[in-house]
Amino acid sequence: MRGKHGMPPSNQVNEKEKLSPGDHNGQHTGIARRERLAFFALLAGAIGIAFAPIFVRLSEVGPSATAFYRLFLALPILWLWMTVEGRSPDAKRPVTARGRWQLIVAGLFFAVDLALWHWSIKFTSVANATLFANSAPIFVTLGASVLFGERIRPSFIGALAIALTGAVLVVGVSLRLTAEHALGDALAVGAAVFYGSYMLCVKHLRRTFSTATIMAWSGVSASPALLLAAFASGENLLPMHAAGWLTLFALALISQVGGQSLIAYAFAHLPASFSSLSLLLQPAVAALLAWMILGEGLSLLQALGGVVILCGITAASRASR
Repeated sequence: MRGKHGMPPSNQVNEKEKLSPGDHNGQHTGIARRERLAFFALLAGAIGIAFAPIFVRLSEVGPSATAFYRLFLALPILWLWMTVEGRSPDAKRPVTARGRWQLIVAGLFFAVDLALWHWSIKFTSVANATLFANSAPIFVTLGASVLFGERIRPSFIGALAIALTGAVLVVGVSLRLTAEHALGDALAVGAAVFYGSYMLCVKHLRRTFSTATIMAWSGVSASPALLLAAFASGENLLPMHAAGWLTLFALALISQVGGQSLIAYAFAHLPASFSSLSLLLQPAVAALLAWMILGEGLSLLQALGGVVILCGITAASRASR
């Protein structure tokens, strides 16, 4: 059917006339640019959270209390960020009770992850706790396939195996699989499950909410839970010196506001499975920082493990395209 003057009606204009090849190219270029930016943000976020074990080691309060301060001291900055962002007319923010509950649940997953990981260190070696807690990409990959329909190629599974092998090498000779450490190892695996659940929640929530909104609301729900955990375990809640407070503020700014926020941003633009795998860079960076800051030994095997992790991330990047 044609309108006046033999032209198609305005609502039936050919799609090729609406979007020229140049527009298509520009759209693909913009997507590629955002994905590159998200990838660099993800790596920067992994480096930011790699500082967390260093700050936990230097902290003058208990492990659950340290996790509480990590979230609580970050809240003013995150809430201010969300408030300023909310003044934009197209701002993403929770407007329903359901949205708020989803954000709160994400925060509780993160709180349980931190509490289980810190408790696992009391019942197993630091190496075991670090390795098993960083098995989260396995659970995220399974969840992303089931919940989001992400196509998991065999090449990606191979890349995940390479990266996990690198993580084992980073842990090195400190890894001890004994019945004595069974409880702590199980707690660390539980931490990985809850951290994987948190990452899947972030992936889902980023479709609706901004990074600042997710970080602020999840922090509000996680902080009281961690404070209760600190009370229940009878931990020291107040640092004794100014350096102790400085450590907690640094943990909140670098690992939470910086590291976790960058990761949440990246999850909006990258597959959840690839994003979680890339976070395996964290144990390698943590080992390097422990060598530089705490004077802990760094073996050739650990350095090789870091290289293997980078190879796994590179392979996963190609498999995820």
